[in-house]
Amino acid sequence: MESPTQPRLVAGGNVRRRKLVNRGVEGVWMLATTIAVAVLGIVTVSVLLRGIRALDLDLFTKTQATFGEPGGGIAHAFVGSLVLVGLAVAMALPVGVLAAIYVSEFAEQRVARAIKLTLDVLNGLPSIVIGIFFFALLVVGRGQNAFIGSLALGVIMLPLVARSTQEILALVPVQLREGSMALGVSKWRTILGVILPTTVSGILTGTTLAVARAAGETAPLLFTCSLFTNSVSFDPSHALASIPVTIFTYAEAPDPHLNDQAWAAAFVLIAFVLVTSLASRAALARSRRKLER
Repeated sequence: MESPTQPRLVAGGNVRRRKLVNRGVEGVWMLATTIAVAVLGIVTVSVLLRGIRALDLDLFTKTQATFGEPGGGIAHAFVGSLVLVGLAVAMALPVGVLAAIYVSEFAEQRVARAIKLTLDVLNGLPSIVIGIFFFALLVVGRGQNAFIGSLALGVIMLPLVARSTQEILALVPVQLREGSMALGVSKWRTILGVILPTTVSGILTGTTLAVARAAGETAPLLFTCSLFTNSVSFDPSHALASIPVTIFTYAEAPDPHLNDQAWAAAFVLIAFVLVTSLASRAALARSRRKLER
């Protein structure tokens, strides 16, 4: 005859085993996270150590010095990247937000699924394919310029802006829409006057993430905006220097000082992407908490 305490012992053993398995899985997750963070730290520190000799004020305020002369900087690349990314944001932001509003507020389920799939495929498209496409479509026969480069970056940014905006719009309480329409407000005015003001911080967060990605893209600019001069210019009708292309060029240069500047520019780019990503994630979390309340 079995003892009445035997089931309790078995149940207790199962609980202990589950706790051990749970701790083991948590340990594996923690180890994987630690490895990922360590890789990022090693890369960042390594790039900093290689480029710290060129990381000074001249890097941001001067242009490339004559070959063989000391000093110089890549101010033209910083200005060019600012123009390229700024134009790309001006193109991708309104199109992405309008597409997200259509998918979230107006489109049928079947059409919405098709558009979401298209945006996901576009987001996963290799950037070099986008660069080749714009090279064949616009550069051949016309020449390179910053406007074409911004178009390529805008296509890369578009799905990121649209998908992040869709996620934010999905968090808006239905009561806000119903309350506005119950007062006799039309749907488009509800979107412009109620929904968009509520989600503007989330939309800007998604845009910031898109900017962080576009700022580091090299392949599209090699095909559309790489034949530039080493002078500061804001004219998008001509090819402008950019940080990624400058890093690519200086890394293969015979001048050791240019190699150092390539590493310094790489560290600046990593720091920009890191700070931008952290700030956007924090803003997105804050926006979600606000909408959930």
